[in-house]
Amino acid sequence: MLTGAQYLESLRDGRQVYVNGHAVPDVTQEPLLKGAAEWAAQGYDRHYQPGPDAYGPYFFVPKSVEDLRAQEERQLHWDFPTASTSQGLLMVLTAASRMRAEYPVYAERAEAYFEESRRRDIRCVQTITDAKGNRALSPMKQDDPDLYVRVVDRSSDGVVIRGAKLHISSASVAHEMIVMPTKRMKPGEEAWAFAGAVPVNAPGVKIINATFAPRPDLDPEFFPYSSQRVMTEGFIVFDDVFVPNERIFLDGEIEHSATFAHSLGLWERLGSIAHYAKLADTLVGLAQLIAEANGIQRIPHIKDKIAEMINYAVLIRGSLEAAIEHATFTPEGWASPDELYTNAAKYYAAAEFSHMVRHLHDIAGGSVLTAPSLRDLRNPETGPYVSKYMRTMEGVDAEYRMRLFHAIRDFTADAYGGWQHVTMLQAGGGLYAQKVVVAKHYNMDHAKELALAVAGLGPDREPLR
Repeated sequence: MLTGAQYLESLRDGRQVYVNGHAVPDVTQEPLLKGAAEWAAQGYDRHYQPGPDAYGPYFFVPKSVEDLRAQEERQLHWDFPTASTSQGLLMVLTAASRMRAEYPVYAERAEAYFEESRRRDIRCVQTITDAKGNRALSPMKQDDPDLYVRVVDRSSDGVVIRGAKLHISSASVAHEMIVMPTKRMKPGEEAWAFAGAVPVNAPGVKIINATFAPRPDLDPEFFPYSSQRVMTEGFIVFDDVFVPNERIFLDGEIEHSATFAHSLGLWERLGSIAHYAKLADTLVGLAQLIAEANGIQRIPHIKDKIAEMINYAVLIRGSLEAAIEHATFTPEGWASPDELYTNAAKYYAAAEFSHMVRHLHDIAGGSVLTAPSLRDLRNPETGPYVSKYMRTMEGVDAEYRMRLFHAIRDFTADAYGGWQHVTMLQAGGGLYAQKVVVAKHYNMDHAKELALAVAGLGPDREPLR
């Protein structure tokens, strides 16, 4: 296993990274990116065990309901690259299981890649969303065929891919990218039906970053959450990147072009639900604390809003439990969450999130955006005024109340808050994607039987005479 220091050193590998209009020679030193690397390094140190046979709990394949539940609970305490690694590798194994009967060589490569990742203690990101160009057109009808990642050349020992992938969280601080088709491909689109593993520092890979990270000159106390959990978003270019055969998991088999996306959706959405359950409880806690600090916790409409937020939190957690409790099992004995409950929960959590944040902002008031900084409280010229007018009652001094306002702003209404709003909708696919999966796995025959019985049209009905 790697220590945090060894992980940081491993990122100095010649990768081509850019941010804010300039090249980044060392992601561990770039002010806008180093927070993401440091967060992941803390995860390495937290999990580190010495010895050649030690490996992290993120390289774990659940084989029972209890395993699945324990894995999701552990993920809540992991940094993003670690959680992404777990989800990505479980996705690869799930896809391998679904392809094994027809393409055993791909299944063998996928399992070998899992073992290699565990041996090297690396971090992986899932690389799925293409540039897509004119979304009304299929890949082969685009005016530029590179708008979907495709195979452009091949040899006896591998293939060359070209294109771009967007919205790839933490790519610049990972070691490997698991590339996969973004959608189901049709006959004639075999070149775009590619999946494989690509090192971040592979020749031809370029990563252009965006980030919600606060500027390094800003006060971390003003950004109590996002300053400690920095995320990078990679715009990844594959400029004729060679992928050797042993790292290819799909190459032209269009009937399985959507297998990876569906497998990823399953694990990414389950991880999202576990996160959303914790997030929903956090929103409730912030709402209750600021209501108490403002002295409005007993006002009926405030109580009603918090009650609605509680219902939101409980329903997400209940759906998470149902997804785990109704787990299915692959022929290999690997546990997978139930697709119906997983997708219904993801849809509900994402669709209602903005509503719950609206309640929090309504309860908290305008000081979410306008409360002075703690530096103003400490300033001898302004501090006495801030202290006098930001307190509310005995036991609620200015610092306590201001810290609550800063936490709410940072968590829901600033750069990180905006990122979170979009991510809630788009992570694991948009809302429509979850609707489609829910409809596919819903027991419509049972529902129709119930409806027929209500209408007196059941199998035992007597015909009219």
